[in-house]
Amino acid sequence: MTERQPIVLSDDEIVEITGGYTQPARQIEELHRQGFVRARRGAASGRVIVERAHYEAVCAGIYGKAESSPPRQGYVPRILREAQAEATRATAAPPGSSTASSTRP
Repeated sequence: MTERQPIVLSDDEIVEITGGYTQPARQIEELHRQGFVRARRGAASGRVIVERAHYEAVCAGIYGKAESSPPRQGYVPRILREAQAEATRATAAPPGSSTASSTRP
């Protein structure tokens, strides 16, 4: 059974996604630039809120404006790298099977 993720991204995840910004105004600006249009500040706390489902949808290309600016070239947030690695492991061939073709007789 997989561990259930929180419904919103953590402060550390937001800092990483925004390239190190710690000020909420700069984080919101960068998140919106990357296409995370639902990013907002919490009324009570003032902290930046991004729902995990929105983050995942934007990263998968399911949600967002086509004309929005792409994330910086070559930058892949840790949370996305981990999700991609997990998906790769889940679809990997079972141990002992060979997917490489051999040219030897």
